[in-house]
Amino acid sequence: EPLEIRVDFVANGERSVRSLSITMRTPGHDEELAAGFLMSEGLVRSARDIESIRPCGPASGAHGGNNVVKVRLADHATISWPNVERHFYATSSCGVCGKASLEALEVPGLCPIPRDGFRFAVEAVAMLSARLRAQQSVFEETGGLHAAALFNSAGELLSIREDVGRHNAVDKLLGAQFLQGQTPLASNLLFLSGRISFELAQKALAGGVPMVVAVGAPSSLAIELAKRFDITLIGFLRGERFNVYSGEWRLTGETV
Repeated sequence: EPLEIRVDFVANGERSVRSLSITMRTPGHDEELAAGFLMSEGLVRSARDIESIRPCGPASGAHGGNNVVKVRLADHATISWPNVERHFYATSSCGVCGKASLEALEVPGLCPIPRDGFRFAVEAVAMLSARLRAQQSVFEETGGLHAAALFNSAGELLSIREDVGRHNAVDKLLGAQFLQGQTPLASNLLFLSGRISFELAQKALAGGVPMVVAVGAPSSLAIELAKRFDITLIGFLRGERFNVYSGEWRLTGETV
C-alpha cells in the first residue's frame, strides 16, 4: 500500500507542512520508515530533531490502517526545501550518468566511516544468510518480501525488518535504531537479502554502518561510494563463497 510522508517544519519563523515522499510499502513500522527515510536523506541528524511521528487523516488502508504519517520536526531542525527538491529530482531522474551526477545524487554532509574499531571474522560471513532465514518467517511463506538485518561483530542477529521494497526495509531497520538514539551504528553490519544499490549503500553510510553484506550484487555506483567512504562491501554471498568489493581490511581470519 502507498505511504505518504509529510513533514511539519519551521521556515522563516512559521510552521509549514509539506508532502515529502510517497512510497509503496508493506504496512507496519511506518514511524520507523519515516524516521529512517529522513535520516538517510540528511534531513535529520539525531532523534532530538524529531518531536513526533503520527498517523494523520482517516484510516484508509486495506486493513484499516493509515497511509499518511506526519513528522513534526523540532523548532531547531531547519530544512532548505529548494535543496531537498533538487536532490529528489536528481535521484529520481538522473540514473547512472557519470561522475558529476554521482555527486548530485549524494546526500550532503556524509563522512567516511572510521577505519578503526569494527572487525568481522571471514568464517562468520557464510553464516549470515542462514541466521537471517531462520527469522524471516514472512519471506518463507510468501517469497515476496525483502529483508534487512543488523548483526553485531560476533555475528549475532540484533534486528530485522521486512518490506515489499528493499529501500523501505532498510529505512525501517535504520529508523528504529535512529529513534532509539543508537546511530551511528559503528559496531554493526547491515545484511541485505537482495542487491546493493547506490541508494542502499548510501543509507548504510548515513546510519554509520561500517560493513554491508548482501546475497545479490552491488551496483557500480554502490562500489564507488563504498570505496570513497571506507565501507566494507560484500556481495554474491553463496554458501561459503562471496566477493569483497571494498574494505577487505575489516575482515579477520583466512581470506576466501
